[in-house]
Amino acid sequence: MGMQFNSPPGTASSVGPQIVNEFYQKKALIDAAKEQYFGQLADTTSMPKNMGKKIKRYHYLPMLDDANINDQGIDAAGATITSTTYEITYTGLVLKVTNANKAAAETAVEDCVGATVTATAGANDSAGVGFATLTLVGSLTNVYLTSVKAAAVTALIPGTSARQRSGNLYGSSKDIGTISGKLPVLSETGGRVNRVGFKRVELEGTLEKFGFFDEYTQESVDFDTDAELMQHINSEMIKGANEITEDALQIDLINAAGVIKYAGDATSNVTIGSNDLVSYGDLMRLSIDLDNNRTPKHTKVITGSRMIDTKVINAARIAYIGSELLPTFKGMVDLHGDPAWIPVAKYADAGNTVRGEEGSVDNFRIVVVPEMMKWSGAGAPVTDTINYDNGANYDVFPILVVGDESFTTIGFQTDGKTVKFKITHKAPGEATADRTDPYGETGFMSIKWYYGFMTLRGERIALLKTVARL
Repeated sequence: MGMQFNSPPGTASSVGPQIVNEFYQKKALIDAAKEQYFGQLADTTSMPKNMGKKIKRYHYLPMLDDANINDQGIDAAGATITSTTYEITYTGLVLKVTNANKAAAETAVEDCVGATVTATAGANDSAGVGFATLTLVGSLTNVYLTSVKAAAVTALIPGTSARQRSGNLYGSSKDIGTISGKLPVLSETGGRVNRVGFKRVELEGTLEKFGFFDEYTQESVDFDTDAELMQHINSEMIKGANEITEDALQIDLINAAGVIKYAGDATSNVTIGSNDLVSYGDLMRLSIDLDNNRTPKHTKVITGSRMIDTKVINAARIAYIGSELLPTFKGMVDLHGDPAWIPVAKYADAGNTVRGEEGSVDNFRIVVVPEMMKWSGAGAPVTDTINYDNGANYDVFPILVVGDESFTTIGFQTDGKTVKFKITHKAPGEATADRTDPYGETGFMSIKWYYGFMTLRGERIALLKTVARL
């Protein structure tokens, strides 16, 4: 038998406590760490004892950020901007609203406080589908409203957006006209102008306890043909707990994504079809969005080495994909029609790779996760049954990009890189004998651990949804 706990039954071993079980657990933890894909990038926030199950952190917003909304400021012209002042942006001078909302939309726009535009409702459009046109005269953005009126306008007129103007010079705008009109100039006499404000948001994460157990009988150990039965039980239990933790982390990262894109022309899960296969252009545009969000790159530029055929790759972010998308990435071409895929074997000698890394495309290093999740049957109805899964609807596959300092796992009984599981093992015998098992013929092994997640910078986590060819 691979593991003996009592010799004879009911009497402790004369050589002292058995350490074989601890050896099995240590070996299993090492094996489990080799299968961690998401946890290898995690920062860990320590949770002390006797402090509850929630941990909170402040995030201070940059001054020139649309999310920096406050009532502390004065604009560049010296006018006091209160917390109830909003700016409406229209998509064009001619807008469409439903005929039923025609009068209400016109009233809402014309009723703007300090409005510089007027609206005129027209007749139904030429197709006769029940729409009316609102013709705006003047600026598309120079409209100031109360929060109630801003909500009314955005609800009635599709495509409009509202931004609170309090305490913020020009937010995240890149429009040269907007910025030049909001620069904080000072006159000779100065004066009480250009006051700005700052805001912080509160982030919160919660710990949860997980666990499961297994039972076995004395005879299952005594008569089983596998002499290492208990070693395998130890190993599979810890690997299972590790995979559950990885799955929970994967779900939290997908749900925390602040940048969500769709391949091709799709705009939602239900519109993803056979033509919405991820391309080099999709990845390039996603990388630009992350650059604009000031998302750091995980890895540095690999400049090559003296080894023959070593490739050079860019500083990159980690992109997680399922194995179903690997053929698509390997067959991808860049904007010049050349192969975009650089296999990891071409640059591994010149730099460090991460667990599961298969190759690189543009500014992404691709990590293949065997247990990567998907949205089964969430896409459009299947029309190409040859190249795609022959189900009723297309499966939607995620490409998950995780930037540096974008999330943290909350550690309780953890060292930051591996979860420390608490394992309780009682072999059959006196320790397990009670009224439900008077003879002590049944033993058990249980495992429990804590897991917590907190989003730090959601705009640094991106999700690109696509289909996958067979």
